[in-house]
Amino acid sequence: MRILAIDSSSMVATVAITTDGILNAEYTINHKKTHSQTLLPMIAEIVKMIEIDMDSIDAVAITGGPGSYTGLRIGSATAKGIGLALNKPIINVPTMDALAYNLYDSRALICPIMDARRSQVYTGIYRFQEHKLVTVEAQMAVPMAEMIEKLNARGEEVVFLGDGVPVFGKMIQENLKVPYSFAPAHVNKQRAAAVAALAEIYFREMI
Repeated sequence: MRILAIDSSSMVATVAITTDGILNAEYTINHKKTHSQTLLPMIAEIVKMIEIDMDSIDAVAITGGPGSYTGLRIGSATAKGIGLALNKPIINVPTMDALAYNLYDSRALICPIMDARRSQVYTGIYRFQEHKLVTVEAQMAVPMAEMIEKLNARGEEVVFLGDGVPVFGKMIQENLKVPYSFAPAHVNKQRAAAVAALAEIYFREMI
């Protein structure tokens, strides 16, 4: 099974191709360029580098939100265009689920946070059980102060990731009463490889 995955839900633009659970290529840019400038050239580059035929792709995976409206719209249009041209299915992966999957088999609660402005975050709470991602609280948009209260009430260790960490890191440090950590650079933002890995699970469940 070969999956082309796209995530444009934030400033990060990331695309990947996986085949039967193996990552063939991933291209990620976290820079001030519009996704309309980056996504198609990035896809073209990885297809060229790994020398595959686009017809060999079985499905196109895309993060469906929450996130930047413009970014999601561009990513969705790109995925739908490729899917229609190749007559391949589109697999929707919730943004927070994909972010949480970066931290596969974490023993702590996983709390992805994306800055939603006005002191709010797009977020959710996840854990891994028997190597499977489990949703503790589904993705939502809430004030960061409310999310901190939720996590304090749970009383469990938590790891944060996402572009909300630099924005709300000080608030977390000052108000969170449970043990916590911040994910390191290689897994703390959107990664299309995680989108592809989840999409393959979802796709196999559908067929």
